[in-house]
Amino acid sequence: MSSLALRLPNSRLARPGEPALRAKVFAFASMSVGFFIALLDIQIVSASLGDIAGGLSAGPDEIAWVQTSYLIAEIVVIPLSGWLSRVMSTRWLFCISAAGFTGTSLLCGWAWDIQSMIVFRALQGFLGGSMIPTVFTTAFVYFNGQQRVIAAAVIGSISSLAPTLGPTIGGWITDNYSWHWLFFINLLPGTFVAVVVPVLVRIDRPNLKLLRGADYLGMALMAVFLGCLQYTLEEGPRWDWFGDATIRATAWISGIAGAGFVWRSLTHTQPVVDLRAFKNRNFALGCFFSFVTGIGIFATIYLTPLFLGRVRGFSALQIGFAVFSTGVFQVLAIPFYTFCTRFIDLRWLMMFGLACFALGMWNFSPITHDWGWRELLLPQAFRGFAQLFAVAPTVTLTLGGLAPERLKLASGLFNLMRNLGGAIGIAACGTILNDRANLHFLRLAEHLNSTNTPMKDFLQQVGAEHMVRWGGDAAHSEAAALKQLWSLAWREAQTQTYGDAFLAMAACFVVATGMAPLMRKVAPPPRPTADAH
Repeated sequence: MSSLALRLPNSRLARPGEPALRAKVFAFASMSVGFFIALLDIQIVSASLGDIAGGLSAGPDEIAWVQTSYLIAEIVVIPLSGWLSRVMSTRWLFCISAAGFTGTSLLCGWAWDIQSMIVFRALQGFLGGSMIPTVFTTAFVYFNGQQRVIAAAVIGSISSLAPTLGPTIGGWITDNYSWHWLFFINLLPGTFVAVVVPVLVRIDRPNLKLLRGADYLGMALMAVFLGCLQYTLEEGPRWDWFGDATIRATAWISGIAGAGFVWRSLTHTQPVVDLRAFKNRNFALGCFFSFVTGIGIFATIYLTPLFLGRVRGFSALQIGFAVFSTGVFQVLAIPFYTFCTRFIDLRWLMMFGLACFALGMWNFSPITHDWGWRELLLPQAFRGFAQLFAVAPTVTLTLGGLAPERLKLASGLFNLMRNLGGAIGIAACGTILNDRANLHFLRLAEHLNSTNTPMKDFLQQVGAEHMVRWGGDAAHSEAAALKQLWSLAWREAQTQTYGDAFLAMAACFVVATGMAPLMRKVAPPPRPTADAH
């Protein structure tokens, strides 16, 4: 070992031709910018869909595809990224992904109708999705020891902070500029990472020989399986699940293609995804925890703006500021987490994070119709603090012990599980909102009868107010009073369903917390030889 290695604690820089630590940090930071904007764009449109619909003359069913098309495309390309990085190398895959994401962001801002927007958003998700798992690979190749823990903390922070900040940033941009700038803001950072990353990141070489004999059938089966699954999950709550012929068809296609994909991956000599990685206990458990945290992160981001918009009638900017506290508390958690990693086993930190997440979801459950940012502050503080402690240790424990040659394929699977958790969590919450709202409304209606004195007083008061407005027309006044009573009952029924959804998520995190001790400590894998790079 050279004297340079002795002067750099926890360093892996002694090998000839390996970049200095400062260069590694800058390269990792540059990739993290691309990682951030790719994740940010999942939710940046969520609080502004109404404005986009107005600008493109789109209906409610059509505008939902602005988000759905991006998610479907991204969830398909993420597990492919491991194989693509082996073929093209990490730096060139990231470069092409960043350049494609930037170009399609420009096209999204220029979209002239809803059809063009849906196509451009799908391309944006497909081309930009590879920036997500490649950051994990680079971090675990570049860093070791405490540096790796810090890098995992950065990745964990971004992976949960970016979707959380999406509605806030999107709402502010839409209110102060226009919805077009939701996409134009990607141009500068996208161009930066597309230029800088291929210059700085040199952790592997392309291997075009992998194109020969690759499992193209497996890729097609995986794309059909994940695409149809995402469509089923996104559209199922809206169309009464299997009561709709299209949903039944996509569910069957997804199931058949999924079975074929699993069979193909286990029998082909060069599978596109290494499903055998699930034999590793930490990897299997880590994917489960990634799945559960995906439920918590994405479903909460889905529910909170929906509640504030439907029940409270908040604007996009008001929604953004109401959920902003989650990001603040997550940033505040970073120094605490970094300090704790020096003295506490990562498994117990992860268990603490999952438990705090469960507590945060439980604190959401007594939600009422008048909740605003003040009432949301405590549960969002728990959630923001918990996200870092739940995600960052999971990254290290799941991927930290894998050999470099398995890391690329495994990181794609790990990220896929988080996105699948988000998709299934949102679909489950959508179903709860649809089904439980009717149940709560009927239960409330049972008490709204002639024996309910407060109800009769309310109807008399509202009826008298409308009597003056309608010039003594008793029939119109009574109908107006009943309509207002129905609206209040429906509002309360909707509010109670949000509490049900948050309780369901809390239960998921209670189960995950109980499983955390099953994880094992990880030892760093053997260092790769110079030829591996």
